[in-house]
Amino acid sequence: MHYTELDTPALIVDMDVLEGNITTLQSACHRLAIDLRVHTKTHKTPRLAQLQIDHGAIGICSQKLGEAEAMVAGGIKDILIPYNIVGAPKLARLTKLIRENDVILTVAADTATVVQGLSGQASRDGVSIRTLVEMDSGMGRCGTQSPQQTLELAQEIDRLPGLEFIGVMTYPSMASMQPFIDEVRALIDRSGLPLHVVSGGGTGEEEVSKALGCTEVRIGSYAFEGMTRIKERSDLNPERCALRLVVTVVSAGHHKHIIVDAGMKALASYPPIPYGYCVEHPEIWFEKMYVEHGEVNLDASSHVFRVGDVMSFIPLHGGMTTNLHDRIFPVRDGEVIDEWEVAGRGRSQ
Repeated sequence: MHYTELDTPALIVDMDVLEGNITTLQSACHRLAIDLRVHTKTHKTPRLAQLQIDHGAIGICSQKLGEAEAMVAGGIKDILIPYNIVGAPKLARLTKLIRENDVILTVAADTATVVQGLSGQASRDGVSIRTLVEMDSGMGRCGTQSPQQTLELAQEIDRLPGLEFIGVMTYPSMASMQPFIDEVRALIDRSGLPLHVVSGGGTGEEEVSKALGCTEVRIGSYAFEGMTRIKERSDLNPERCALRLVVTVVSAGHHKHIIVDAGMKALASYPPIPYGYCVEHPEIWFEKMYVEHGEVNLDASSHVFRVGDVMSFIPLHGGMTTNLHDRIFPVRDGEVIDEWEVAGRGRSQ
């Protein structure tokens, strides 16, 4: 069927744009000789993750354990969870995931408390957990605060049963991190520990990651949003933004606006407003969003809109929007060619 025949609101992805985005970044990483580990928090879809791996990615990273579980169930074999795993329920789920599946699963940690919890659960369940030390790149969110602290945590991981120290990670990759990473590399080398992985991250940061000496870079939003970060509505365009939400006009009685069947629960209300880009009528824009209604401003349009009209909007934040939907419909030349389950949606635990 044509995408305008879908029951709306419906999330679609333009395959030509998507494949172009995937190929462009993968080629850039090949030229730089740095591995690409794709971040699935953007699309949460195992079929799409496998497409990225088929194009050359070494594996994926999933921000939450629940998302990683969905990816393993979807057949993905190499997963990094770049997030502190804390609490008995999550630790038990983590070791079960390793024990019951043929996967390469790596986690990150930034304190002794976290790694001691990992070690205790791994020892009880008879598994080995590959572990990275997360370093704070200056973002102030998570991570060790000095090279010496990084070394000490690496040594703690190496001493504890059930854990395997394999390297370090940071986010985002920043040129200012060079002295920090150089000192970490020197300290770990002198300690005799291996440093198999130095993982950098951030959309558009593959060159910085390579310059820092990273072995891999973690990037996710490029699949839906092209090769540059989306900051404003004016950055959205159909040539590089693959994701679209198809909506239907449900009320057209007001001369200054129409109402479509997608509000905050379908599109996400994410600043700044005006939100989104209409592919068919770029001059119109969301002026207001209610829970289930979207109010679209018509001031700049001469088109006469009627109830039942169908159109598609590129969302400003593809990851936020995708997390609200069960399915994505891949589209080529306007025709729906498949249906993908968004298996990781809502997996915030």
